[in-house]
Amino acid sequence: MTTTANLQGFTGGAAEFARRGGQLRVSLTPRCQLGCWFCHNEGEVPPRITHHDRTIQPRPRAMTPADYLTAITTLTSAGIRRVFFTGGEPLLSPMARPILEGLPAHRPSDYTTTLITNGLSLTKDLDWLSATALDRIKVSLHYFSNESIAAIAEGKPGDIAKIKAGIEAAIEVIPTVELNLLLQEQNAHEVADIIAYARHLGVGLQIIELVGTDHNTGLGGGKIPSGDISSYLRSIAIRESVVTSSTGQGRRVFAVPGAKGPMTIEVIDATLGRYHVGQCETCPVQQQCVEGVWALRLDAAGTLAPCLLRTDLRLNLAGRYDDPAALLAAVSAHLNAFTEGTLR
Repeated sequence: MTTTANLQGFTGGAAEFARRGGQLRVSLTPRCQLGCWFCHNEGEVPPRITHHDRTIQPRPRAMTPADYLTAITTLTSAGIRRVFFTGGEPLLSPMARPILEGLPAHRPSDYTTTLITNGLSLTKDLDWLSATALDRIKVSLHYFSNESIAAIAEGKPGDIAKIKAGIEAAIEVIPTVELNLLLQEQNAHEVADIIAYARHLGVGLQIIELVGTDHNTGLGGGKIPSGDISSYLRSIAIRESVVTSSTGQGRRVFAVPGAKGPMTIEVIDATLGRYHVGQCETCPVQQQCVEGVWALRLDAAGTLAPCLLRTDLRLNLAGRYDDPAALLAAVSAHLNAFTEGTLR
């Protein structure tokens, strides 16, 4: 099921996008220790490809910590309520610490900040992370054994014991810790274990269906629907609700018993529909899109993308950071054009 709308009233640019629940995903680096087969790297060249061929490199970094902080402050002042720090692996970036330590104090009711990490360096970085204004750390736990890490990351070594130790240490010092899990053939045998682990810790879990891109098509096996997982969660849930907002994919939200009381497990479910705007009407890859409009992606090369699958629709923000008003005007105009279907 697909929900399509032109939204002629979507004239507020960044503010209107924010009002509809959009999020800002801030990629600090395209680099990662792992080379997971499914990685879309926020539209950049995935680490797996660079690991195989060093002549294929991501675009060079064009952002400073001050540039990142200006963009974040400007867009949250326009109403963005969710900021996610991604990579690659964001903690590999030399800019991670100055950016995260530079986040202004804020109320979660104004906006939230979340670091998405593979967890491999959490134990090393927690001392300084715990002193930042981060509201949440979300660990991508797509595996529950070293064997599964190797299968998913094409043989790159991982350390599940170190990852679990980082998660458990983070719970003690970070306001909120959550997990996310991408469903795939390589981890199907461990999904129940990961759910049980989240319940044991009493931390939220988001279960995600595969986003197919040019980078991962034909790799790693087919997409695994979430229906069977939802059926299992329904059997143990205290309650279930369905969220189909006007931005992004629909999701099923289960409240299940956990070690610390009821906890939340979300399941992103493509069958619930997705939200499209004017630019999507004639998009040549619209049928492959399973995300819909939900995130702006700011990358280390200094470009902002309203769509994961269309790198040709990026907005170059170079030279705009000295004037936040001009930066916001450019972003708003870009979003307006994207929503109206006139972006070229």
